[in-house]
Amino acid sequence: MASSGPEEGTASVESASGESSRSWPAGPSSGAGPSRRPLLSSQGEEEAEADPLPAQYPSHLGAVRGRDKVALYCDRLLRGCKAEDANEAMSKYLLEKLKMKEKWLGVWKTNPELFFINSEDVLIPFVGILVEVTCKPSQSTSSHLKASISVAEPFSSNIANIPRELVDNVLEELDHCVPLLEIYPVEGQDMVVFDIAQALDVVRFFYDFLWRDWDEDESCETYAALVEERIKLWCDIENGIIPAPIGQRFRKKLEKYKNMHLELIQYQSNIKEEPTAEEAVECWKKYYELVMLCGLLKIWEDLRLRAHGPLTPRILRRRRGHRDDGKAVTHIVAKTMTAEMVKDFSVDTLLQQHDNLNMALDSCYSGDSVVIFPGEYKAVNLSMLTEDIIIQGAGKPEEIVIVSESTHESFVVSKAQNVKLMHLTLVQQGTVDGIVVIESGHMTFVNCILKCEGTGVCVLTGASLTITNSEITGAQGAGVELHPGSTAILEGNKIHHCNNFKTSESSQGALGGINIKVVPVPKLKMKNNHIYSNNGYGVTILQPTDQLSTTGGILEFTASGDAEEDMLSKLMHELSLEMSSNTLDDIKGLSIVNS
Repeated sequence: MASSGPEEGTASVESASGESSRSWPAGPSSGAGPSRRPLLSSQGEEEAEADPLPAQYPSHLGAVRGRDKVALYCDRLLRGCKAEDANEAMSKYLLEKLKMKEKWLGVWKTNPELFFINSEDVLIPFVGILVEVTCKPSQSTSSHLKASISVAEPFSSNIANIPRELVDNVLEELDHCVPLLEIYPVEGQDMVVFDIAQALDVVRFFYDFLWRDWDEDESCETYAALVEERIKLWCDIENGIIPAPIGQRFRKKLEKYKNMHLELIQYQSNIKEEPTAEEAVECWKKYYELVMLCGLLKIWEDLRLRAHGPLTPRILRRRRGHRDDGKAVTHIVAKTMTAEMVKDFSVDTLLQQHDNLNMALDSCYSGDSVVIFPGEYKAVNLSMLTEDIIIQGAGKPEEIVIVSESTHESFVVSKAQNVKLMHLTLVQQGTVDGIVVIESGHMTFVNCILKCEGTGVCVLTGASLTITNSEITGAQGAGVELHPGSTAILEGNKIHHCNNFKTSESSQGALGGINIKVVPVPKLKMKNNHIYSNNGYGVTILQPTDQLSTTGGILEFTASGDAEEDMLSKLMHELSLEMSSNTLDDIKGLSIVNS
C-alpha cells in the first residue's frame, strides 16, 4: 500500500544508470490498457516542472487497537456475512461515504509501468499526480470501484520533469477512469473529504491485509472469525509478538501469491483460441504452484502454528549416514594448509583440506569433523545439516566468524541426530528465520558467540538443545525460543540485548531472554547463566488464551511470600523447568504471557 501522510518531495526521474529517462508512451493503444512506447526524442522545448504534491491525509489505522479493528470489520462492516458477500459489503460502506461529496482533490498513485518502458530502472515506488475526483453515486457495488479523474491545477507530481502531455495521454487511454483505492485525498478540504479519506483507508487495509483471493472458494460459515484471526496476525507482526523478519517473510509470500494469481489470470486471458498442449501444461503448472503457495499461507495463518512461520521442513536433503568403511574424516577449512596446522592430529587421522566451508560441509558423512581456521566464511550448507558431525574453530571464537548468506531465508538449520558447534562466531545478516533452527534431533553449542538479527535460537517440537559457555545477543525476540515438546539445557551462558523489536515499544520486554510455549510442555534446565536487564523479562512462558491481545496479561513472580513461592514452584514443576545459580541482572525474573 502506498504511503500517505507527510508532504512528498519532487524528484526528476532517472534510470538506475543515472541517465534521464524519458520513456513515455506516445499515443493511444489498441490493447486493453496503455502500451509503452519507444523513447521519445528529448530535443525541443523544455517542459515546465511540476509542482510538489500537497500533503495527503495520513493513515489512521496504525493507531487503532486490535480489539477496535475487530469491532470495525467483524461487527460493523461485515456483520456476519459470508466470504462471497464481503466485496459487496465493503463497496456498500465506501459508496455511502462517497455519495456525500461529488468532487474533491486527491493524489493518484499508480504503477510506474503505466508511464515508463523500463520501469524496473526507475527508482521510484509510484507515479503521483494531483487530480480532481468525480464520484458518481450510481456506480454498482463492486470490489473494483472506479473514479473519474482529471488533472487538477496547478499541475503537481512527485516527478518534477514528467510532461503534462504524457499524463493527459495516459488518462485518455484509461478513459479518465482509475481504481478508487489508488487515490489519496489531500489535506485542507472539508470534513466530508476527511471521512472519505478514512473510509478509503479502511477498505485499502481490508484488501491489503485481510482479504485473500481464495476466500470466495472456501465454505466458511464464520468469515468474521477468520478476519478476526487475520487482524490478530497483523497486530502480532506490527507489535513484534512475531519478530520483524518473520513478518517480512509472511508479507513477501503473500505478495508473491498475489502476483502469481495475477500472472495466471493474464496468461489465461492471452489464450485466444483452443489452447495448445504446451499452453495447457503451462496453465496447469501455474495453477498448482498457486495452490501450493495458498496452502502454505493457510498453514501460516493458523494461530497455533504461525509463531515461527509455516512449519514445513526447511531441509529436504537425504541423510547419508556413516561411510561404508566406517571411517571418519577430518575436514580442514583454510586457504592453505601447513604441517604446523595439523601437528596436533594423530598420525592415523584422515584429513581433507578445503578452501571454503561450503565444500567441507558438502563432503561430510556422519562421524566426520570440520575444523575451521581463523577467517571469515559463508556457507549455505549450514542451512541443511543432516549428518552427525562436529564443527569447531581452531582458535578463539572471535577469530572464526561465519556470516549468513543474505540471499537465503535460513542460516543454520539442523535435523541431524547430534550436531556439535564449538569455538565459533555466527553472525546473522539478512536471513529471516532464527539464527539457528533445530527441526529435530539434538544440537550442542560450546563456547560460541551468536550475533542474531532474527528470532534467536528456535527449538521446534520434539527437538533438543544444549548451550554451554556461550553468548547470545541481538535477537528481535527471545534469545532462545522453545516450542511445545522441546528440550533445552543452558549452562554458563550470557544472553543480552535480545528482544530488540523495531516495531513497537509496547511489546519490548514482553518475551524476555528465553521464550517458552507450553502446550505440550517443553523442558528447560538452566544453570549458571547470566541474563541481562536489556532483555526485559529473563524467562517468559507463553500459554494459550482465547482472548485477542497484542501483548497479553503478565503475572510477575517474586520470592516475597509463601503463596507466590508455592505457585512458582508448582509452575516450574509442571513445566519441567529447572533453574539454579542463574543471574537475572536487574530484570523482572519470570513472567507468564497469554498468547
